[in-house]
Amino acid sequence: MQLKLKAHAKINLTLKVLGKRSDGYHQLETIMQSLELHDELTIEQRKEGIELSVQGAVPAGRDNLAYRAAEVIKRYTRCSKGCFIYLVKRIPVAAGLAGGSTDAAAVLLGLNKLWDLGLTKQELLQLAEKLGADVPFCLWGGTALARGKGEELTPLPGAPEMGVVLVKPHFGVSTAEVYRGWAGACLGERPDTAAMIAALQQGSIAGIAKNLANDLEYVTLQMHPQLQEIKEAVKKAGADGVLMSGSGPTIFGLTDSEEQAREIAGRLKIPGARVIATATLS
Repeated sequence: MQLKLKAHAKINLTLKVLGKRSDGYHQLETIMQSLELHDELTIEQRKEGIELSVQGAVPAGRDNLAYRAAEVIKRYTRCSKGCFIYLVKRIPVAAGLAGGSTDAAAVLLGLNKLWDLGLTKQELLQLAEKLGADVPFCLWGGTALARGKGEELTPLPGAPEMGVVLVKPHFGVSTAEVYRGWAGACLGERPDTAAMIAALQQGSIAGIAKNLANDLEYVTLQMHPQLQEIKEAVKKAGADGVLMSGSGPTIFGLTDSEEQAREIAGRLKIPGARVIATATLS
C-alpha cells in the first residue's frame, strides 16, 4: 500500500512573544496561515524498519524531522510495521516556513492511516507537540491562532484567497539566537491579534496587510540588515503588505491574487535569493 501526501508551508500573519516559559520554550500568540506551496511525500508500507529518501538539500536520517515523526508514532503505538518515505522538498529550508514541521505532520497523518492505527486527532496533536512548536499547526492547517509554545490551537475564519510572494535569501538564521536577541530587544509596535482576527472575519485583504506584525522581525533584521532592503524591494514591486515569517529569514508579501504574486516575483531581482509565488490555502 502507498500514500501520497502534500505537506504545506505556513506564514505567520502575526507573532507576539509573551515571555519565556520554565521549560525553555517561549510563550507565543501567533496567527498562522497555510500556503499552497508544499513538499510531497510518498509513504509505502514495509515489513519492518524506517527508511527515508529525500530529493532536496536536507538530511535523510534521524536528523530529519520526518524520520523522527515516524519513530515517535511507531514507539507510541508499538507498531511492528515499517515504512519507506520518499520526500520531495519544495519548501525552502531554515526559512521560517515550517518546512520540516509540515513534513513531520504529514508523516504522522500518513502512518496513522497506512498502518491503520486509529489514533484520535488529540493523540496526533500530542505526538506533534513532542516534535516541535509548529508541528501541531501543520497537522491542523488552514488559518489558526496558536498560543502556548504553539500547541494551543483555535481555528479562525479562513483568510480570503490571496497571492503570496516569498523571498528566501541565501542564508538561514538560528531560531535560538533570534529568541536570545528578543530578550534584550527594544520592540516597536506590537502585534494586534484582535485586529488581525477582525480583518480575517471581514475577509479584508487590506485589513490583513495593515495588521501584519512580528515581534521577532526587529531582532532578525538587526542581525541581517539586508532583509530590510528585501522588504523595501517587495513593497516597491507592488505587494500590499510585507513581513518576515517566523524567526526568518523569509520575507513575504501579500497580493490580491496569485497572478499578481507571479508578476511581482518576476520583477524582483535579488542576488542569491529564492523567489516563489504561491497563494493562501483555506
